[in-house]
Order: sequence, then structure tokens, then C-alpha cells
Amino acid sequence: MKIYQKVKQSNTLRWFFLGCGILAVVALTGMNVYSLYALRESTIEAAKENRKIQLEEYTNKIVYRFREPFRGMRDLEMRDLEESWNNSQNFPHHFRKVLLNTISDSLFSDIYFSHEEHNGCHKPEHPLYHFDKQSAYFRVANDIPKEVCDGIGISKSRMNTVSLDEYRWNNKVVFDAHRSMTLALINLEQKTIIGHVTLLIDRNYLINNILEPELLTKFGKTEESGMVVWLRDWMQDEVLISSNPAYQFSRDKIDMRQRFPDLLDNWVLNASFLESPVVAATQASLNRNLVVLGFAVFVLFGALVFMFINAQREREFALRQAGFLANVTHELKTPLAVMQAAGENISDGRVTDGERLKSYGSHIYDEAIRLRKMIDKLLDVAKVDSGQTMVNQAPVNLDKYLSGYYEGHKEYVNNRGFTLKLDQLPASPLIMADTNHLETILNNLIENSIKYSHDEKYIKMSLFVDNSDVSFTISDRGIGIPKKAQKLIFNKFYRVENADTAKTKGHGLGLAIVKNLVEINGGKISLNSEPGKGTTFKVTFPALLKQTTAMKETALKTSRLKSQQLEEESYAG
Repeated sequence: MKIYQKVKQSNTLRWFFLGCGILAVVALTGMNVYSLYALRESTIEAAKENRKIQLEEYTNKIVYRFREPFRGMRDLEMRDLEESWNNSQNFPHHFRKVLLNTISDSLFSDIYFSHEEHNGCHKPEHPLYHFDKQSAYFRVANDIPKEVCDGIGISKSRMNTVSLDEYRWNNKVVFDAHRSMTLALINLEQKTIIGHVTLLIDRNYLINNILEPELLTKFGKTEESGMVVWLRDWMQDEVLISSNPAYQFSRDKIDMRQRFPDLLDNWVLNASFLESPVVAATQASLNRNLVVLGFAVFVLFGALVFMFINAQREREFALRQAGFLANVTHELKTPLAVMQAAGENISDGRVTDGERLKSYGSHIYDEAIRLRKMIDKLLDVAKVDSGQTMVNQAPVNLDKYLSGYYEGHKEYVNNRGFTLKLDQLPASPLIMADTNHLETILNNLIENSIKYSHDEKYIKMSLFVDNSDVSFTISDRGIGIPKKAQKLIFNKFYRVENADTAKTKGHGLGLAIVKNLVEINGGKISLNSEPGKGTTFKVTFPALLKQTTAMKETALKTSRLKSQQLEEESYAG
């Protein structure tokens, strides 16, 4: 009882630790997968942020390119400019030098000036001035482009929103999209606006010589940068340039938009993020880690399940072994008790009658035989467990061997109330087997049929031959073996637990011994059973030599005939 309680407690602990192990594996796996995906997402986000910075750097560089030619104007005194204009209707020398430097840049095609108090675009009496780069002086303009008037108008409107009391620079730049750039000139001492200098932009030069080369330099090959960038005029719905013309623009592909700060209002950068080398490497690393993690989890789960199943089997084996020890102890005591009692009566001289003496002797003999069989089985099991089973193989004709076995054991089986039938045996090729093992195999299978046949006491031996194997079968019409128990029936100490088997003594060793002896002789054993209709055990050995053609034909005909008889008998049963 204590053994069963300990086994039950250990089983509960096994289930508990298995559950804990599975929870730990699931938790660790979840954390690792989450960490891997978080690392991947952070890498992708970092790559996106880096691309965003690249777009911003590009637009800032373009802005710098526009303002670079007249950057020196910030350091000039606008009071000098205003005095010079009021006196001579022109700019001082150092101002004109900045304008000459600006107009020498192919980005700008012309320069115009409008005094703040005049509006030459709408009042002819208030002239507008054009900068002549040959003489470096402003001249009254006769033909005024519309872009100049638009630029000046936008600059005037923008300056109406600026508080000069708080403004710190001597000029303010205002863009009219990609057409012009206008500088509002501011006298910081007087807090007044002197006028507006408008620079007309060369659109083709801007696109072909500044934006496109810088775009290709900044973003390089698509395979390296992992992105495609388009410069698009959203007002005209026109793609101006692309970092890779092989990729067609589509609104569905856009991942990010970047405007130019304070210039080129109608133009916008559209970027589509492809798989950059960094992201591709991160994805490949993620896939590798997931594969390794999956394999590790699979192995870990497999190990847990394997250990748990082994522990369960050990538990079942321990239970069967405990039951076996209790059972075999009882069965060993029974013949010893009978032999002791009979021997005591004889030795005390209580039995003097010849018939009674013979009866007592028979009891002692039968119980001794029974005890020897039990001891032999235990010794066989011990040899199997220790790997000391000796095999003395020799060529054997199974048809002759089965005939001899049948003749030698028929009477024993008949005395047990059974009919033992031997089918017509075909001529069979030689096999290599230990004849002592063959006898043990047949004895155990016959004994098994006797023990588990209660109603119809019938046992049949058959022999089958094919091209390369020789098989014999032992069939009965006993209680049969349930489907779920057929895979376990050859396990040591295993017995089918039901009402029919409970009435039959046994230790669960016979079939385990049979399977071991068959296998160490190079054979294999299988069974076909149906509860209530009987069981057939089939033992197969490889043939030692190939059969002759005539022998094959005879064997095949006999095998077909026997198979047909078996089907008819099964149907009749």
C-alpha cells in the first residue's frame, strides 16, 4: 500500500513540474520572441528616422544653396543703402558687389528692385528698377515680368504680418514657389522697410543642375539606400525628378512626404521605403533567431515530454513490477506449501497406503514442475535484462520442426481439454534459429492460448512461405486482446486488466520473453486479434537460401489454400 501511495505522490509531482516546465518554456519563448520583434521594429524605426533625417538634410541644403550668394548682405548697414538710394537712386558699391555675386550664379536670371513707397507694377509714375550686371547699376525697367510683380506683392503682404519692433535681421526672404525669391530690405534703426529686391529663378537650371545631382548624390542607388525619392509638383501633378526612374510613382507607395522649408511651396519630396540592407539584415537575423529559437523550444518541449512519458512508463512499470512481486511471491509460496505439506505427511509416516503415497508424490512432482517453470521464466527475464541470453543458431527446417513439436505436445494440449490442429505444411527453406528458443517461443504462445481460451478450446498451428520469409502462426478462439492493449502486450509485466483476465493467473512475462527471443534470432512477431473471436500470433524469420521454382509454386499454392481456409473459419466463427 505504501508503494502505491508513493507512486501516486510522485505522479502528482511529475504533473506539477511538467506544468511548471511548460509554463516556463512558454514564458521564456514569448519574452524572446517579443524581444526579437521589438529589436526588429526599433531597427526599422531607426532606419526610417535616418531616412527622414536624410530628406530634411536634402531640403536644408537646397535652402542653403538659394541663400548662399547673398549671405553677405546680412552684415551690411541698411542705413547706408537708404541714404544712397535717396541721393542717387542706386545702391552703394558694397551692396552692388553682393548683387553682382548673386547674378553671376546661374540659378538666378534677373534682379529687380522696388522702393517700399512705390508700386511700379500698378502705377507707371512709380518706376521699377532692373539690375544691369554690365554696369552694376539699377536702371528703370520698361518691360516688367509678371513673376516680378507677383514676388513683390507676396513680399509686401508677408511683411504686413511681421512686427519690425521685434525683428532682428536686416532682410527677410520670401519665395513665390519656384519662380522668384524676394528680399525685403529692413532699416533696423528706423524700423522701416526700404524696398524689395526680387531675384528670378531659372527653373531648368534649378532642376537639372542643383536638385537632380544633389538628389542622386544624397540617396545614391536604391539597393544601398533602401528608398526611392521623387520630386513632385503637386499643383501640376507632375513628377519632376526621381532617384530611380525604374520605379513608377504611385500615391499608394508613398511612405513619407517632406516639404522645403519656406521655399518651393508647390514642390514636395515623396519617399517610398524599400528594404534597405540594414532592414534586410535585421529581418534575416530575426528569421535565423526565430528558427534557432523554434528548434530550441521544439527540442526542449520534446525533452520535457520525453522525460515525462518515460517517467509515466517507469511509474506504470513500477506498478506492474510491484504487482508482479506480490503475485509471484504468492504463487511461489503455493507450490512450496503444497510440497511442504505433502512431504511432511510422508516423512511423519502418516501415509502408508500405496495409492495415497502415489497421489502425494504426484502432487509434489506437479508442483515441482510448476515451480520450475516459474523459476525458468524468472531466469529468462533476468538473462534478457542483463543481456546474457545465449544464441546458438543452426539451420532449421520449420516444417519438420513444427511437425515434431506437434507430435511431442499434442497429448499435453489434449489433456488440457484443447484441440491442437496442425495445418498441412508446405516445404520451407532453411532458417537460422536456436531450437531451444523456438521451443520456448512455441511453449509460451501455446500456453498463452490455453490460459485465455475459456469457451471454444481450439488451437491451430500453420506455416506460410513466400519469396524471402518463412512464418508460422499460432491461432486460438479465445477472449482476444483489446485494440488499445495490442501495442503494450509485449511489454514486460503488462497484463490486460478486465474481468476475463482477472480469473487467470499470470505475470506478464511470457510474451515479453517471446518477443525478445524472436528478435535476437533475427525474426519479428505480430498479432491479429479481435475481442471475443480469438488471437493469431505470427512469427516470421528470413529464409536462409532462396527457394527453387517448384518449391515456390508449391508453397504459394499451400499458402493461398490456408489463407482461404483461415478466412472461412474466421467467417464461420
